[in-house]
Amino acid sequence: MKKNVLVAQSGGPTAVINGTLRGIVEMCKAMPDHFGVVYAGFHGIEGVLKEELIDLSSQPDEEIALLSTTPAAGAIGTCRYKLEPHQQEDFERVIEVLKAHEIGYFFYIGGNDSMDTAHKIAVLAHERGLDLIATGGPKTIDNDVGDSERKLIDHTPGYGSVARYWALNVQNANCENEGSCPPDPVLVMQVMGRKIGYIPAAARLGDPQRELPLQIYMPEAGLNLPAMADLVNDELRRSKRVIVVVSEGFDVGSVGERHDSFGHIQYASSQTSVAQEVVNYLNSVGLTARGKARGQIAGVDQRTNMSYASTVDMEESYKLGQKAVEIALKDGNGYMSTILREPGPIYTVRYDKVPLELVANSERSFPKEWISESGVDVTDDFINYAMPLIGLSHPSVPLVNGLQRFARIERTFAPQKLSAYIPQELR
Repeated sequence: MKKNVLVAQSGGPTAVINGTLRGIVEMCKAMPDHFGVVYAGFHGIEGVLKEELIDLSSQPDEEIALLSTTPAAGAIGTCRYKLEPHQQEDFERVIEVLKAHEIGYFFYIGGNDSMDTAHKIAVLAHERGLDLIATGGPKTIDNDVGDSERKLIDHTPGYGSVARYWALNVQNANCENEGSCPPDPVLVMQVMGRKIGYIPAAARLGDPQRELPLQIYMPEAGLNLPAMADLVNDELRRSKRVIVVVSEGFDVGSVGERHDSFGHIQYASSQTSVAQEVVNYLNSVGLTARGKARGQIAGVDQRTNMSYASTVDMEESYKLGQKAVEIALKDGNGYMSTILREPGPIYTVRYDKVPLELVANSERSFPKEWISESGVDVTDDFINYAMPLIGLSHPSVPLVNGLQRFARIERTFAPQKLSAYIPQELR
């Protein structure tokens, strides 16, 4: 007997998160003998708890297809709500909602914390004898899901697009810095990346031959503000200008930091910023060139800009969604779809599965051997790893009257069958 489907998203959005959603929805709709109605949790697990389920089966095929070129999470929403062991009422509510709407398949798209939620629901369903298959779909711009050896997953959807964003923006920044360097010799660019250096490292992809006065400051390098000032001034003596790419996790002390609901430090949305602290410090200690340091913060644009998205990332996110459905049918409960790189000089990948328990709350580190001896660059091995992920062409985003045509998912909710509920952490 076919069962209904529930898909949801959690955590920070990416340019290609909806590609995975599309892969899941279209794969389920293509097999009506196995799958019933496809629902989406409106704003992730919060929507599941509130019994706010969008009917995706009733959406026009055109709108579902447009998900691949629709960035961020506006289609069905996301959340930063984590199910903790003490939230037993929440767990009971999830089971009630799943039973009430005859859900037999649960797909959760997200990062390591989201895979933890999917794993907990998979375990709970098994313990309760519930006929439910829970499957994860990976997503994160930080590329921090899985193991540091990249045996569980080579890279996560979302990273290729943010890497391309910074490769192209370094080229743009160089034109700015080169033209205005007499009065503004130092351009400080803050990039996302709390504790891991994959995003700032991607700046090197914009200058793989190392022709620019570019310095990259990753949290793993262990540098501080005084060391930065010395390195910046050394480059100013050589080149008269320098582009400084600094991670939002660079150590400038605890000024202005705050934490999100997962406990992660957030700098970019604080009262101050890492970039501003760096600019202030460099200007206060003095530069060995005429002029001042200036700063630039991209903000959330780096994770939502569809015009800069990677076509490789778009294709892989879609196929990982399809693979998640295949896993649910063939392998059952408790897996995440994954992507693994094949050996050889030509970039090829294969899609596979990994137990959720191995990736739940996982957090890989940036390989130390990929950090240059100077501490402000990456090695060729990283370039060879990351360059294929950014693709060779611009994405084709549909335009109507000159404006981007994104998917329009109607908020058609399933009739609620349970009493109203407020999630425990929102009370």
